[in-house]
Amino acid sequence: MRFLLDPEQRAFAASLDALLTAAGTPAVVREWSRGDHTSGRALWSRVAEAGVFALAVPEAYEGLGPRPVELAVAFVELGRHAVPGPLVETITAAVLLKGAGPGIAKRLLPGLASGETIATVAPEGAHALDGDAAALRLSWMPDGIRLSPGHGPVRPSLDPARRLTPLTPGGEVLDTATDQALAWARLATAAQTLGIGLALLDRTVAYVKQRNQFGVPVGSFQAVRHRLADAKIALEFARPLVFGAALTMRPADVAAAKVAACEAAYATARTALQLHGAIGYTAEYDLSLWLTKARALRTAWGDPVECRALVVSAAGDRRW
Repeated sequence: MRFLLDPEQRAFAASLDALLTAAGTPAVVREWSRGDHTSGRALWSRVAEAGVFALAVPEAYEGLGPRPVELAVAFVELGRHAVPGPLVETITAAVLLKGAGPGIAKRLLPGLASGETIATVAPEGAHALDGDAAALRLSWMPDGIRLSPGHGPVRPSLDPARRLTPLTPGGEVLDTATDQALAWARLATAAQTLGIGLALLDRTVAYVKQRNQFGVPVGSFQAVRHRLADAKIALEFARPLVFGAALTMRPADVAAAKVAACEAAYATARTALQLHGAIGYTAEYDLSLWLTKARALRTAWGDPVECRALVVSAAGDRRW
């Protein structure tokens, strides 16, 4: 099945692509990795002005949503440009808070929609992404969420731009439904990872056209073309699953999309690393900004084993 974006959605994607291209995101990512959030917060504000975070916030709280398809469109572009920060977590926080009662929602959701507030979410006892940059920190408990009053020291991560911090215990407990929030988190992660895979593929195709061996571009070798073709096919098969899941928002559909997108991006990252050779291993080369993110997001918000189990369970429950 083919899922074609309408003209408005394509224009939205193009406008985000232009915005993020002009922002020079590799430099922003490197500053964010060092703990300097100045340029990252400026970029966050521009992304919010484009309406990205408002897509998960209902209109009653100054948002534009819920609009999961447009959110997937946006997160593909955010992934393609390796935008740093707790992007998925802010969307997840918005979905959690809209079920926490009108008082809490009215107090906290407008700030998320406008970009004034950066949020992070983590299961209770786990490390949260970018807790040092977030003003709103949520501990996800089995029976609701807790507004954490602070965070601990930053811990190292596989992806330097994903700065992990423990959340401080205590804080106000909010009774809210959490079932929809996980689906939104996985959808945003799947779309972001799809964009990362597409960026890795584009950069690798451009590189093998320039790199020469035995007097010819390495991209002319059949073995190289086969590797790139396999990566392209995997990503293109993941794309309709991501947008199909955005249409249904069924947990099993979203889990299938996350597996497909994350595995395709991870395989593309391995191909990109091999075809770049030694330069691909250097942190100074921009390719690393996407390589590490593809690996980190593969297990974020549900690893492949967990997501596959959900898909298999849902398939077994269906009556044919």
